[in-house]
Amino acid sequence: MAVFNTNGLLRDITDFAMGGTSAMFATLFTNPIEVVKTRLQLQGELMAKGKHSVFYKNVPHGLYVIAKNEGFIALQSGLSAMMGFQFCLNTFRLGVYRICERRGLTTDNKGKTWLLGSAGAAGVGGALGSIAGSPFYLVKTRLQSQAAKAIAVGHQYKYDGAFNALRQIYKNEGVAGLFRGVTPQIPRGMVGSASQMVSFGYAKDFLRERGWFLNSPLALSFMGANLGGLVMTLCLNPFDVVATRLSNQPVDVKNKGILYKGMIDCFVKILQKEGVTGLYKGVEANYLRLGPHTVLLLMCWDQLKIFEEFLHNQK
Repeated sequence: MAVFNTNGLLRDITDFAMGGTSAMFATLFTNPIEVVKTRLQLQGELMAKGKHSVFYKNVPHGLYVIAKNEGFIALQSGLSAMMGFQFCLNTFRLGVYRICERRGLTTDNKGKTWLLGSAGAAGVGGALGSIAGSPFYLVKTRLQSQAAKAIAVGHQYKYDGAFNALRQIYKNEGVAGLFRGVTPQIPRGMVGSASQMVSFGYAKDFLRERGWFLNSPLALSFMGANLGGLVMTLCLNPFDVVATRLSNQPVDVKNKGILYKGMIDCFVKILQKEGVTGLYKGVEANYLRLGPHTVLLLMCWDQLKIFEEFLHNQK
């Protein structure tokens, strides 16, 4: 049957499932840092440096402050929403990339990573995944910003959990409200995905050419993923800050954002009020999350690909 051939429909569906599964596994371990990152990005919103209270100095301090004031369970705030976002994002992001990879669209005729093809596949998948996961990103941001009064930053919503948040947002803001902040999510997903997958591919090519880790696929994935996480963080952070701000801002009676009109307005206001460093708020936290997340995600993904190839070849 056609669906069981080398590049058939069944394998394409499996590719999507592998991407989403890998992301959910990684999220279990990195969500606490995502909570701190969200609060660091909201801390001192539209205020110059030194003109606002500093509740969270860095990642270790943030983890300590949250655990002390809200309990250890608060470090997993928004976990279900974050897993939903990562599943949607990476089902498309890694799924599209893998489908293109199996068809030779991400490599040149020598089998090495092709910049244009690799970036294009990752970018398209990242954009589709970001749109699909946007409601979950919105909810996870609002849940993670909810804090004890003594350490609260940003606008404070009051939700009892992810499903309660989705229901309230839909009731009060409609379908459009669920996709608030989707505009920066698209370039965020495209830039982040393209930079991660291209650097991951080039890093593994570099190591293979020197004969390193050829007998250890797990170590090869680990080293390549570390570089992928670093490059991704530097490219992604400005869009991530804007997406966080737009998702968390309060709205008026017409469901219009009170602080920002949209993505461009948010970029401009951050630069005017907080400077360039405002766009890199939480960058350390972002790397401390994206680094391990990328390693866990891409190592798991690579192993699933190897396993899937093994099963396919047994037919």
